Amino acid sequence: MADVRLNGVKKAYGDTTILRSIDLEIRDGEFMVFVGPSGCGKSTLLRVIAGLEDITGGELKIGGRIVNDVPPAERGIAMVFQSYALYPHMNLYDNMAFGLKLGKMPKDEIDRLVQQAAKILHIDHLLDRKPKDLSGGQRQRVAIGRAIVRKPDVFLFDEPLSNLDAALRVRMRYEFAKLHEELKTTMVYVTHDQVEAMTLADRIVVLSAGQIEQVGTPLELYGHPNNMFVAGFIGSPRMNFIEAEFVEGNAQSGIVKLGTGDLIRCNLDASSGKSGDKVTLGIRPEHFITNTQNVHDNLISTTVTFVESLGSITHAYCAFPGVDDALTCELDGLANVHDGDMLKLGIPADACYVFNAEGRAFPRHQTNPKQRAA
Repeated sequence: MADVRLNGVKKAYGDTTILRSIDLEIRDGEFMVFVGPSGCGKSTLLRVIAGLEDITGGELKIGGRIVNDVPPAERGIAMVFQSYALYPHMNLYDNMAFGLKLGKMPKDEIDRLVQQAAKILHIDHLLDRKPKDLSGGQRQRVAIGRAIVRKPDVFLFDEPLSNLDAALRVRMRYEFAKLHEELKTTMVYVTHDQVEAMTLADRIVVLSAGQIEQVGTPLELYGHPNNMFVAGFIGSPRMNFIEAEFVEGNAQSGIVKLGTGDLIRCNLDASSGKSGDKVTLGIRPEHFITNTQNVHDNLISTTVTFVESLGSITHAYCAFPGVDDALTCELDGLANVHDGDMLKLGIPADACYVFNAEGRAFPRHQTNPKQRAA
């Protein structure tokens, strides 16, 4: 196993900068996930670590060794791509053993490593089959097995589940988590799917426009995003953002006024706010209080414009001033809500997020509950 350290790493193609001075430590044995929208630089960053892209500036270390000019084959890494890239004329055994044979490894050692990897991935009963006889998930396991037999210090995964259907992605997320638990090897995983990031990662790197917006555990990013970009990217459905005006505040709480005139009290450090400042109130769909009989403040009234039933939960999309698209509220799956209904929503003070005009978050208290209020 090995740690990976990037110090001021840059990547540019001519005058076009792709990565902007990346500083990052990936710890030994950690499962690190790079997440962000298309074009943010996450795959380029992975390819830089792999040695498939040259570094324009900065320093890259793997296991304490500077590898800026070290060829990919000598970096102690193994990479699994979005496409399986299996040899169609070879059976699974030969696909997994091919690289080891090229390296002139003894046949008995090749057999031991292939059988061991196949057992870990639960494909040991399929080794005589060819790729065309397998499902997408099984093919991806073969590609992973081909990486495992090399016994790398670092595994690199570039959107490995993108070609799979929804049900299989859920199953493969579990397989990746169990694989990391068993191998205890450093893993770096790229995805645009924040659900994959939240369920797999020890820590997540959120990237935007070639730079790191925030690094932290899934719950740190969910509960304490640094800015509106991270707040909107982490969480599904995404956080609601409502235009507001700062009224008053201190280190314990603050009050903002919405376009409707409603005053919302927020339990966070609002000491940096100034009366009259334009701010943005953030509230996650799952944090609204829908049973408002005993709620006397932080109440808003909305009109339902669309209802989306998902079985166990229902999403109500509501019209509300100061929201770009629609206000999303997560309800119980049995909620009797229809288009055109008036809906009163309570906003728990502990569940509020406030962002200044530059999109930076006001600090939230560490004791803020993340659970949806009943």
